[in-house]
Amino acid sequence: MKYDAIIIGAGLVGLSTAYHYQLKNPQAKVLVLEKEHTVAQHQSGHNSGVIHSGIYYKPGSLKAKNCIEGYASIIEFAEKYGIQYDLCGKIIVATNKEELPLLDTIYNRGLENGLQNLQYLSREEFQEIEPHCEGVRAIKVPQTGIIDYPGIALQIKKLFEELGGTILFKEEVIKINEHSSELIVQTKTSDYTTKNLVSCAGLYSDKISKLTNPENDFIIVPFRGEYYQLKEEKKNLVRNLIYPVPDPNFPFLGVHFTRMIDGNVEAGPNAVLAFKREGYAFSDFNLSETLETFTYPGFWKIAAKYGKTGMGEIYRSLSKAAFTKALQKLMPEIQENDLIPGGAGVRAQALNRNGQLIDDFDILKKGNVIHVRNAPSPAATSCLSIGQKVSDLIIV
Repeated sequence: MKYDAIIIGAGLVGLSTAYHYQLKNPQAKVLVLEKEHTVAQHQSGHNSGVIHSGIYYKPGSLKAKNCIEGYASIIEFAEKYGIQYDLCGKIIVATNKEELPLLDTIYNRGLENGLQNLQYLSREEFQEIEPHCEGVRAIKVPQTGIIDYPGIALQIKKLFEELGGTILFKEEVIKINEHSSELIVQTKTSDYTTKNLVSCAGLYSDKISKLTNPENDFIIVPFRGEYYQLKEEKKNLVRNLIYPVPDPNFPFLGVHFTRMIDGNVEAGPNAVLAFKREGYAFSDFNLSETLETFTYPGFWKIAAKYGKTGMGEIYRSLSKAAFTKALQKLMPEIQENDLIPGGAGVRAQALNRNGQLIDDFDILKKGNVIHVRNAPSPAATSCLSIGQKVSDLIIV
């Protein structure tokens, strides 16, 4: 069968793209190819479950625009289809006076991105919200929440299939050939012909992109984020979400406390270079993928810039005491024995040859091929917005 569009990847962005295209083109034959046995098996199902507000992102960026639009869309979607969510809000806490200018920057960025009802809170005020948290000042962000992202993915899958779309699992794409105005997508088991192709391949977005763009000069560097959970009897220490002021020397948000939609409380994540793209444990190792990272010129440039911080992240991964110490900046009474091992996720972060982490979503369209090349957080929050925009780029 020939398809009007094939989407590679059944994570949240891939599913959303397929669904929106099928919705607008009911007669189109649309196929999603996924190498795993079901949907949302990697970044989409291994994240913190947070609905992000858009407060951190550069005004005008794709992250800012899609996060804010996606925030509204995903809440509406959850309401319509009965997906569990809670707009509980969060606080971003400056733990010392030196962090206050950075807190002001975050606050002003939130205003620029159109967030309403942001509030500065004194220590006494934020302790009314989170009594066990310590610091000197905080921002209350009412737009932040928690949600069941795997549930969102399953609902989008259901809607897409009800519209006539097809998803095939255990179909790993290994080659893409252009033939006249069509594309032949080859998996390990079959060949599929399509007029249009969209790749939403997450941790393998660089590899899929290079199947049609060999000159595509960036790689995905995997960063594992590891979590602990609070013991049952310590869950009361955290009511909702508590974030630190992000370290300006590292492009991640820092360890924080998150009440999950299932009632558990996570503490983390760190951000550790993974030695396997789907390496959810410290011991997971893939020689060829590790060599790809270590032999890429941009890696050593970023290692020189963030090396000291990165080594600290590795130490914190190996030392529960060090992890606890980082958490104690926000909550001094937390002790090692309050923490039990939690889950982990791997963030797909694009890195260019100049040693720059790509800080925004990156979507490349060339003719009838579209590659979503970089879609880290807040892509889950933004998935309905991204999917709609990407689907608009597909040739009808």
